[in-house]
Amino acid sequence: MNGSTIIFYLLAAMALVFAALSVTTRQIFRAAIYLLFTLISIAGIYFWLQYEFIAAVQIVVYVGGIVVLIIFSIFLTQQTGEKLPKQKTDRKIFAGLAVFAGFALTILQIYQHTFFETDESAITPTVQNIGTKMLTVDNGGYALPFEVISMLLLAAMIGCIVIALREKKNIEPQRQEDREEHKRIV
Repeated sequence: MNGSTIIFYLLAAMALVFAALSVTTRQIFRAAIYLLFTLISIAGIYFWLQYEFIAAVQIVVYVGGIVVLIIFSIFLTQQTGEKLPKQKTDRKIFAGLAVFAGFALTILQIYQHTFFETDESAITPTVQNIGTKMLTVDNGGYALPFEVISMLLLAAMIGCIVIALREKKNIEPQRQEDREEHKRIV
């Protein structure tokens, strides 16, 4: 095993660990930070594969766009220290089944696909070639994925607005100091 393989496994392990932490933590701010590290690890894998443009898009769109929006909405709602509610057991079972079904579907699609070698040379990743591919709607064009990314950013913005506008429940403070602080604020 050489150094390049070690770097790949390290980046992949980081992405998996931070992804697992982001969905299992109950603190919303920590979940956003873990998501940030997951996406940066994936960008590192793209850099390792020498896909600099895709890595830059990963950082700009996902890290710079979506995660920053999520963190801003958390700060706007002043819910940084709050814990997320515990999930019910039936929801955990459903989530586990959904993950298993998605994984099984992915493996099934990989095994059913026939991979073949081609004699065509690889396209050099220049800005002109990438721009041409992004504007092409024919076979091999990236116009549809480009539009899907814009819809993803729109959905992230709407989600952040919903989080920012959500009202906090009026919970009566338990301790005497908290009651006095609550009266002072109200």
